[in-house]
Amino acid sequence: MGLKAALSKPFAALVVRGINKWKINAVAAQEETLAGLVAGAKNTVFGRDHDFAGIRNYEDFKKRVPVRDYEALRPYIDRVVDGEPDVMWKGKPQYFAKTSGTTSGVKYIPISKASMPEHVKAARNALLTYIHETGHAEFVNGKMIFLQGSPVLKKKNGINVGRLSGIVAHLVPGYLQKNRLPSYETNCIEDWEEKVDAIVEETFHEDMTLISGIPPWVQMYFDKLSGKSGGKKIKDIFKNFNLFVYGGVNYEPYRAKIEASIGKKIATIETYPASEGFIAYQDTQTEKSLLLLVKAGMFYEFIPAEDFYKENPQRISLADVELDRNYALILNTNAGLWGYSIGDTVKFVSKNPYKILVTGRIKHFISAFGEHVIGEEVEHALLTVANEEGVGITEFTVAPQVATPQGELPYHEWFVEFSNPPADLKAFSKKVDNALQQKNIYYFDLIEGKILQPLIIRSLKKDAFVSYMRSLGKLGGQNKVPRLSNDRKIADELSSFTD
Repeated sequence: MGLKAALSKPFAALVVRGINKWKINAVAAQEETLAGLVAGAKNTVFGRDHDFAGIRNYEDFKKRVPVRDYEALRPYIDRVVDGEPDVMWKGKPQYFAKTSGTTSGVKYIPISKASMPEHVKAARNALLTYIHETGHAEFVNGKMIFLQGSPVLKKKNGINVGRLSGIVAHLVPGYLQKNRLPSYETNCIEDWEEKVDAIVEETFHEDMTLISGIPPWVQMYFDKLSGKSGGKKIKDIFKNFNLFVYGGVNYEPYRAKIEASIGKKIATIETYPASEGFIAYQDTQTEKSLLLLVKAGMFYEFIPAEDFYKENPQRISLADVELDRNYALILNTNAGLWGYSIGDTVKFVSKNPYKILVTGRIKHFISAFGEHVIGEEVEHALLTVANEEGVGITEFTVAPQVATPQGELPYHEWFVEFSNPPADLKAFSKKVDNALQQKNIYYFDLIEGKILQPLIIRSLKKDAFVSYMRSLGKLGGQNKVPRLSNDRKIADELSSFTD
C-alpha cells in the first residue's frame, strides 16, 4: 500500500467521527445553521429588507422570507453581479457559477468565501467515508479523472465566473494534484467531442483508478476508449480502476450499459452537488440513499411537491419531514440565497440519520390530464421491465401527445434509445405501461377511464440524444436531457431521429 493510501485511513476515521456527531443531531445542527445564516446577513440589503434583526426562530423566518426562484430573486442578484457589496451576503462573492436556466437565460449563482470550502469538503468527505467503510484506499495512489467543464474563468465586475466544475478544478488539494487528469490544457478545450478525444489520448496508458462524471458523458469516454483499444473492456484497459463517482442524473438507467462497458460491477459513490451548494452524498455502499449535509452552511426547507404550485403551500423544516413523501427542496445558503427554490424534488427514506433520494425536477413532470407523473415513476417503470427483459437503455425522455387524429385517444409518447432493443417493442411497451399504472394511481385511472390510451414507445437511432444535444450546443459537461416534459419541445425535435 502506498503512502497516500496508508495516511488516508486514519484521516478518514477522524473525519467520519466528526460526521457522526452531527448525523445524530441533525435538527439541532439545522437550527444552529439558520441562526448563523440570519446573524451573518442581518446587515445586508436583503437582511434589512426582510427584517432579519427581528427573526428569533424558523416561524419568524418563514413570515419574512418568501420562497422565490432565480427570476424572483433577480433584482437582488443583479445588484450582486453588478459588483455591489453586502447585498445578499457579507461582502462580495468569491465566484459566480454560470449556469443556463430555462426561463432566466444565463444564471449567475453566487459562491462566497464561506460557501466555497463546503463544496470541496463535501467532495473530499464522500471519498473518505468510502475509505473508512470499505478499507479500500488504493485508488488514491493511482490516477483520477474528473470529466468536467473548462477551468477557464472570466471576470465580471472583478469576480471570477465559470462553470462550477471548472471553478472546483482550481481547488483540488495539493496532495491530489499529481494524481489528477486530464491536464489543464486538455481540460480547457471547449468542444466536448474534441475534449473527450484528447482525454482518451492522455489517459489511455495511465493507471486510472477513479473516474468521476455525469454518466452519459462517462459512457462516451468509455466508448471512445474501447474503440481505440480495438474493443477491449475498460477493466482490461485500466486494470486498477475500482471506483466510479457520479452525480447530476439518476445512475440506474445507465448502470447496465456502463457496467457492460467496464466488464464488471464496480463500487460507486453518488453525489448531489449543485452550483448552490453540495447537498448530499452516498455515505455507505449498503444503501443507495444520500446523507443530507445538515452542517454545510445551508438551511433546508421542504414543500410537499403536490402543494408547490398552490398559493400558500405548506413549508416545513427538517424537523417535520415525513418519510416517502416527495418534497420540493428550498435552500438558504451562506452565499446569500434565501428561500431559493432549486427546482429539485427529494424524498426521505430515513430520519435516523436523515437520508434522501433525488426523485426529479419540480418542473419536469407530465400532468396534461391531471396524472402528475414524475421522473422517479417513469424511471422505475422502464427500468423494471428492461431488467426483466434483458433490454439495454441508453437514454430516454417522455412527453404527452395530445394532437392525435380524430377518434384516437391522447397518450404519453416515450422516446427511447436502446443499446439492446426488445424483440417485440409493442409487448415491451405494454409491460412498461402496466408498470407505470401500478406506480401512479392517477395514470391508472386515466387509462381505465379511457381518457388516455396506453403509452407508445418510439425507438430512436443510435446516438440520437448525442446528436440532439450537439444541435443545441449543449454536448457534454453538466448538460443533461430532461426525462419528462409537459410540452412537446424536446419530443418534436427527437421525432426526426426515430428508427
